[in-house]
Amino acid sequence: MTAQADKDQFLHLIQHNKKLIFKVCNTYCTDPEDRKDLVQEVIIQLWRSFPKYNEQYKLSTWMYRIALNTAISFYRSDNRRRSNTTTLSDSLIEIPNDDTSFELNEKISLLYQFIGRMNKLDKALMILYLDNNSYKDMAEVMGISETNVATKISRLKQHLKQQFIKL
Repeated sequence: MTAQADKDQFLHLIQHNKKLIFKVCNTYCTDPEDRKDLVQEVIIQLWRSFPKYNEQYKLSTWMYRIALNTAISFYRSDNRRRSNTTTLSDSLIEIPNDDTSFELNEKISLLYQFIGRMNKLDKALMILYLDNNSYKDMAEVMGISETNVATKISRLKQHLKQQFIKL
């Protein structure tokens, strides 16, 4: 395949799967500017790994693995950087004008806040779960057994349920 054909195929891949990339980046990064940096870093890592993609695996599984590993590394370095700086607030919540969407958006916002407090591996599992990935695919991305995925997801769902009950 020519370099231009590879580039075109890669750009199509990114365009077709941009929601996956943004979902991972939004979960691991609250600051909009840092999030842009993380999106770029994920795309760079995908490009570097693109020639090594094994078609034996699902494309989304491969992309999730790279995006999550990149986000986790970024998250670690960002935490180190932030520990040396002071911030006035963690995030601002944009409130929509539509009352019916407000309640739904508020619940979704709370869900992502709760997920944001999880450790990096639980966070990754919840992203994969919320994106309706199979336990088999999640196990493959995370490098754990399907049984372990099922157990962890069950515990995480119970934990999230308790968080909402506390409110």
